[in-house]
Amino acid sequence: MLIDIARAVGGYLHDVFVFNFDWWVVLGFIAQAMFTMRFLVQWLASERAGKSVMPLAFWFFSIAGGLLLLVYALYRKDPVFIIGQAFGVFVYLRNLQFIMRTAPAPARRRAVRRRR
Repeated sequence: MLIDIARAVGGYLHDVFVFNFDWWVVLGFIAQAMFTMRFLVQWLASERAGKSVMPLAFWFFSIAGGLLLLVYALYRKDPVFIIGQAFGVFVYLRNLQFIMRTAPAPARRRAVRRRR
């Protein structure tokens, strides 16, 4: 019985991680890595400050990872994943808009210059 379970689990994992592996899966992994980076950036900034901090990079990683995951979800035709990522990207963009609107004028000019 344990051998049958091990074979079934092994077959499932082979299908998921080897047989179904394609460039879309690579995109999904890259997207997930970018999305995960936002937590690392936020954690490190908070550790340095000794309090909870939300750096601007958090929102940029959120937008990049969310958009890539949305593309991946659209390809996979997953309605739950599509709605979740689309809503998330909207929220990230809106937060970035609030930040840019309330930032002092010199900071906005520096942000624009950096993007060029």
